[in-house]
Amino acid sequence: MSYPQVEPQPNFPAVENQVLEYWKTDETFAASIEMRDAGEKGDNEFVFYDGPPFANGLPHYGHLLTGFVKDAVPRYRTMRGHRVERRFGWDCHGLPAEAEAERQLGISGRQAVTDFGIDKFNEYCRTSVLQ
Repeated sequence: MSYPQVEPQPNFPAVENQVLEYWKTDETFAASIEMRDAGEKGDNEFVFYDGPPFANGLPHYGHLLTGFVKDAVPRYRTMRGHRVERRFGWDCHGLPAEAEAERQLGISGRQAVTDFGIDKFNEYCRTSVLQ
């Protein structure tokens, strides 16, 4: 068997997109979980709870650092043969985002939000956390 032909100057973003598309089509991630039994009473299961990354503001180095750990630890445990399901934790950012939106809008309390319009308020919160 011979080695496949490799481009001397590969387009790494294109190669990555091909790999990601293959993983998506093949459902590689789901298979990596399903092929490992949790064991009796979960003794081969490693549960990793992952919370939301941030509430307000753009991502920064601190998010990159914690994101690396949130990726490396479950991968390591998977490679050690454990069944590792990534489970997202509760959303603890809703209240701070709403409080900040109320402050920015100059309103306070349930009635003021209702008078402003719940749909409009929710949209303002969504927009606010992306700034």
